[in-house]
Amino acid sequence: MTRDPQKILGSLLDAARKAGADAADALYVEGVSSSVSYRLGKLEDVERSESYDLGLRVFVGQKVAFVSSTDFSADALAGLPGRAVAMARLAPEDKFAGLAPKERLATSLPELDLEDPGEPSADALIARAREVEGAALAVAGVTNSEGGGASFSRSAVALATSTGFYGRYAGTSHSLGVAVLAGEGTGMERDYDHASARHAGDLRAPAEIGKRAGEKAVKRLNPRSMKSQSVPVVFHPDEAAGLLGHLAGAISGSAIARGVSFLKDRMGEQVFAPGIHVIDDPHRVRGLRSKPFDGEGVANARRALIADGKLASWMLDCASARQLGLETTGHAARGTGGPPSPSSTNLYLQAGSLAVKDLIADIKQGFYVTELMGMGVNGVTGDYSRGAAGFWIENGQIAFPVSEVTIAGNLKDMFARLTPASDLEFRHGVNAPTVRIEGMTLAGA
Repeated sequence: MTRDPQKILGSLLDAARKAGADAADALYVEGVSSSVSYRLGKLEDVERSESYDLGLRVFVGQKVAFVSSTDFSADALAGLPGRAVAMARLAPEDKFAGLAPKERLATSLPELDLEDPGEPSADALIARAREVEGAALAVAGVTNSEGGGASFSRSAVALATSTGFYGRYAGTSHSLGVAVLAGEGTGMERDYDHASARHAGDLRAPAEIGKRAGEKAVKRLNPRSMKSQSVPVVFHPDEAAGLLGHLAGAISGSAIARGVSFLKDRMGEQVFAPGIHVIDDPHRVRGLRSKPFDGEGVANARRALIADGKLASWMLDCASARQLGLETTGHAARGTGGPPSPSSTNLYLQAGSLAVKDLIADIKQGFYVTELMGMGVNGVTGDYSRGAAGFWIENGQIAFPVSEVTIAGNLKDMFARLTPASDLEFRHGVNAPTVRIEGMTLAGA
């Protein structure tokens, strides 16, 4: 951090109390990012940016207000606490508002190895982008490119509360990806591949990423549409991770407190098949969403959300926990301009015991999904309908590409019929192995 956030935040909290706040917390975020893009063998863009942001939340009784600033001049900072307190006095009461209980605050922070000490030069990023696109263009059948890109970012977060908590952490991210097209004219198909890692040494090789993107695009050529039918649907890991996103939304404390989740009455019940486990782990070493404490300073920890197929936990921040008469689970996330809200960290579905080839071996007719489109998911009812593309499965083998179809079902039924494969890899913030779901509706031509 280029400034002393502990001093800045401490001064703001002291000033807020002097201005009439009963309690307050403050968040400081700074970051630097750089990126390059490379298309058809030519450099297109080189960008670099730096950002600094500050948010102050004050409580006057049960009234709360937020102010934020990117201006760190003495005059700007001096005016924030008084303005926030004046706003809070005019706000309606919120009986669930308040800081985290002092006994729940983190007192020791785990070492998560989130920060790569090195920063790649612009030349190094250009070399990565050039290599990833070159490898994709070298695949036979690839005819055009949307470009390769490489980026780096470093961010630092500090949080202080009037109850005495102060914590900070920093992390880096290296990213690399490319999107290309295969075929000609109206028969062209697009696909991509990308990777992200906290440390450059953990990033997949540019040549591997580019080659995979090119091969994926070529495999999609000459797709067919299928007639409407009910079939087993197999989700590629990237698409299976999206199912976990729907689960996270359904067990978010804010959705449960408002009664707008299809799982609102299912705590402790069998939601998945026995043997299924869904874990959220904020302390995963080098995890892309790891953090040593949550957005309210609460001590967080690895938690089973689904245990042996049963719904085991909501994801709660302090406000939603108070609404439900429960305790926070340490899932608060926040920015500088608004209140905390529940959010997952490193969310994943534990691997099953079957290899992918065994998972699909007995499928006579089925659909392997590699791309989903649209947002046709109803979080209140669980109804699910998405445009999809991928490959047809015949007699346990991938047969030919398929596009312009829709898959539909209800998440309650889909979760209950889900079987995971053994190919779990931790490549994103939300991760899942390949999964198979029985009896989904496929609508085609």
